[in-house]
Amino acid sequence: MSNYKYKRILLKISGESLKGSEEHGYQAAAVEAIVEKIRKVIDNGMEVALVCGAGNIWRGVNGASGGMNRANADYMGMLGTVMNALCLRDFFERAGVEAIVQCSVPMPPIAKGIDRVEANKALEAGKVVIFAGGTGCPFFTTDTTAVLRALENDCEAVLKATKVDGIYSADPFKYPDAERYTELSFDDAISKQLKVMDASAFSMCRDNNLPIIVFNFADEEGLDGILRGDNSAGTIVY
Repeated sequence: MSNYKYKRILLKISGESLKGSEEHGYQAAAVEAIVEKIRKVIDNGMEVALVCGAGNIWRGVNGASGGMNRANADYMGMLGTVMNALCLRDFFERAGVEAIVQCSVPMPPIAKGIDRVEANKALEAGKVVIFAGGTGCPFFTTDTTAVLRALENDCEAVLKATKVDGIYSADPFKYPDAERYTELSFDDAISKQLKVMDASAFSMCRDNNLPIIVFNFADEEGLDGILRGDNSAGTIVY
């Protein structure tokens, strides 16, 4: 196991991470880099479930702000997560890692529905399980989806991959003097209205004692380090 702190995790990545330097969509090099980081920890015995956002394709909130019905805009975002899941599965398979896609809205022959028993068997077999389609309901984010799927599948932590080394009191790109937290309680994260995850995701984790670790995915050793208990590249919320 290479001294990993956890046996099974849910990794939440952003859709933007798939587009690399492209304005929208996918950049092969960016997707390959993501897959390689995950492959390394799987090779060391980690069981990884995955949820990906759809910001590289569509954001329901943005659609709603432009006058669309919010439910319809969110359904479009759910479809975007399915596209990203299929892209990731293809790149995992190219890298020699078996992966399956489960979707909150079954889409045969594209993706099967959510099946906890099948997902657990796949994880135990060293396969990546990619959960797509969000929660299946509008008005919920992929952060909430990540927590829900983690709880359903007995994951020991939710790791949220970001561009910065943890949670700050404000956006560190806009406010260089923002305070970085090494650890937080769920109550503090909610009361401080930190925007790194939505309040419902924090609340679900708090109520079920599921830690969240927000970390810098751009750091080549960030994921591996976090899994070994090194929080220098992230913030743990518990």
